[in-house]
Amino acid sequence: MSAPLYQLKAEFFKTLGHPVRIRVLELLSRREHAVSEMLAEVGVEPAHLSQQLAVLRRSNLVVARREGSTVYYTLTDPQVAELLAVARSILSGVLAGQAELLADLRATTLDTAPPD
Repeated sequence: MSAPLYQLKAEFFKTLGHPVRIRVLELLSRREHAVSEMLAEVGVEPAHLSQQLAVLRRSNLVVARREGSTVYYTLTDPQVAELLAVARSILSGVLAGQAELLADLRATTLDTAPPD
């Protein structure tokens, strides 16, 4: 029997649940990158980047191709880039709401502060 869809979705989001993997996917959302290019952008040790790329490969989110001694990565599906854009939009809304809440809290604090 196959896993329920909600369980597969949870596993998918767990795969996305690492900052290095998100950064790699953001880079690949723009264009194909060589591993050496990603190292400079991501700022982690080569072994750590390799480990995270392996996770993304196993999840079929990225695919690698070799050209000589250089390995290039690309997204397997452009919808991954769309998902990251939607996440950015949602976070922008959440943060804007938090900024409004913080501003309201500060205004309330100033209004109710005891006189000096």
